[in-house]
Amino acid sequence: MPEGGFGIYLHWPFCQAKCPYCDFNSHVVATVDDDAWASAFEAELDRIADLTGGRVLNSVFFGGGTPSLMKVSTVERILDRIAKHWRLANDLEVTLEANPTSIEADRFAGYRKAGVNRVSVGVQALDDKDLKALGRLHSVAEALTAVDVARSTFDRVSFDLIYARQHQDVASWRKELTQALSFDPDHLSLYQLTIEDGTAFGDRFKRGTLKGLPDEDVAADLWDVTQELCVEAELPAYEVSNHAKIGQESRHNQIYWASGDWAGIGPGAHGRLTLDGVRFETIGARAPAAWLERVKATGSGDVSKSAMNEKDVLSERILMGLRMRDGIELPSSWIDENRKNINVLADLGLLYQTHRTLRVTQSGRPVLNAIIAKLLAN
Repeated sequence: MPEGGFGIYLHWPFCQAKCPYCDFNSHVVATVDDDAWASAFEAELDRIADLTGGRVLNSVFFGGGTPSLMKVSTVERILDRIAKHWRLANDLEVTLEANPTSIEADRFAGYRKAGVNRVSVGVQALDDKDLKALGRLHSVAEALTAVDVARSTFDRVSFDLIYARQHQDVASWRKELTQALSFDPDHLSLYQLTIEDGTAFGDRFKRGTLKGLPDEDVAADLWDVTQELCVEAELPAYEVSNHAKIGQESRHNQIYWASGDWAGIGPGAHGRLTLDGVRFETIGARAPAAWLERVKATGSGDVSKSAMNEKDVLSERILMGLRMRDGIELPSSWIDENRKNINVLADLGLLYQTHRTLRVTQSGRPVLNAIIAKLLAN
């Protein structure tokens, strides 16, 4: 098993509404058969356990969609089945993503009793006009109440904000982020708005009707303010978009970035499993109904399980690992083969090398994608 650890990701694909910027596999439906979904998740956990039994489980992550729409009994069944199959790490992290509109004190108390010990709240903005533009169903007041409920229930709470939004300037973002930091959060995920193909924002952008997006210079200034304020608040970036107090980093996401193993369970979920020395990529059927039917009919919701070659494994390790503040250790042979590109990036002040470890500098982080493209050009 890779040194990065072992986790389980479970994808709950249902939402109350589809946000215009979202390219995740999420769906709005009238009703959900929770019992059928719980049974399917249990069946998939049984299957994965046959492949990975005996491993120590470091994390469980309920993502989506909106997992906080799940019944407490569904979460409880899933976590009970997990506990039967794997040895649980003493510091097992069990995270559930939540939207402010679906946060209820009683339900959250139930999640905690079931075994959830960390919640990530999708606040996204502290401006009511911008929340509406982002397609969010909650107000700022509801979001702050939701964070309070989460913090009163769980020891570990994170929340998300999106910046580089339409018509946003540096002064307004500084004020908004300062307000967020005044709540003394342990963890913040701060994402620059990206316009993805296949989303409502993507369609508007192509038609030229998505107005007020910041240009590159303003986006760079917004990035600088983000780093400045978070460092002052002792929430440094441990990854490009994630900030945390020491010891409050997301253990589950670190499995991804450190090239650990994780089982991806649910519609469209991706996984990485090392079995008999071979690393496999797995992909679940994307449509919820199709995934559910595949689990019932074939015993597996996956539509793909492919072995990754050595080059693919290393490329992915670079792609994910350089996102981390501490960088990654790479084979000496690869460093020797790519010495020219490494030196060019180092001379530009974008990359730092110590023996076999590469890490992106502070000034390199805003152009991380270009750095990775340069390193993988050979």
